[in-house]
Amino acid sequence: MSPELTALVLAALLQCLQFLLVAIPANLELGPRVTLAPRDDGPLSEKVSPRIGRLARALQNHFEGLILFAIAVTAVILSGSAGPLTAACGWIYLAARILYVPAYYFGLVPWRSCIWSAGWAATVVMLLAVLL
Repeated sequence: MSPELTALVLAALLQCLQFLLVAIPANLELGPRVTLAPRDDGPLSEKVSPRIGRLARALQNHFEGLILFAIAVTAVILSGSAGPLTAACGWIYLAARILYVPAYYFGLVPWRSCIWSAGWAATVVMLLAVLL
């Protein structure tokens, strides 16, 4: 498997872990009556403690970022553009996503945004590598 695909699979597994990091404490804090409800009265992240809310927002952010990263990896692999640069970008994205979770959880300003930017920039470079 290519490094880019490996990074993508590991990023998806990270997302699964992030889900558990939100779901378990949210269920313990609020109880299943609240967490299983249809959320007509607002998102779960607004009902939990601030740190669990941060984990929920970090998870949502990863859903958004992973879509673009998956497109970049798919384009790199299908176009035959894979190489050392795109492999490095894949690992940078994964490292950024791993570091982003504790940075968001602990409210590390401005580091959280810097870490997010590194992952986003790595994804953009991968997309540009396909075109160039």
